[in-house]
Amino acid sequence: MKNHVKRLEDELSSWPHVSAHEHRFGGHEFLFDKAEIGHLHTGGIVDIPFTRRVRDALLADGLAEQHHWVANSGWITFRMGSEEDLSHALWLMRLSYLRYTLKKASDPQKLFEQESEQLHLSPRFKSLLELFVPKTANQVFAGALSAARHPNPSL
Repeated sequence: MKNHVKRLEDELSSWPHVSAHEHRFGGHEFLFDKAEIGHLHTGGIVDIPFTRRVRDALLADGLAEQHHWVANSGWITFRMGSEEDLSHALWLMRLSYLRYTLKKASDPQKLFEQESEQLHLSPRFKSLLELFVPKTANQVFAGALSAARHPNPSL
């Protein structure tokens, strides 16, 4: 068990913009700049914040449990005990990380496509997480141009 906890901590700490800190309830929390992507208790319990829609999808698909303390929130809990659990904990943390890294990416749409493929996201999770892809200036400009080409016929 300790080996899995250490490996998860090492992997998370290697991701760009992620730092590890002592968690107030024991274990370590992982921050993307100042936002928490999740924390790991010493016994292998992983707690991760998501939006309620993402959390509900994870629960519905049996990919996580309700948070062990604040069940009616966006947080989930995952109990890690095996090699397979370690891989799944990394997958869950990467989903949380993706929400924040998309905001800093030079090409967020390209990053989203790459991560979606690497994480083997189902269409359901892809559509839920695609909401975090910021519109680039070019996308906003193209949308404005499109609106200008199609004037309101009622005017």
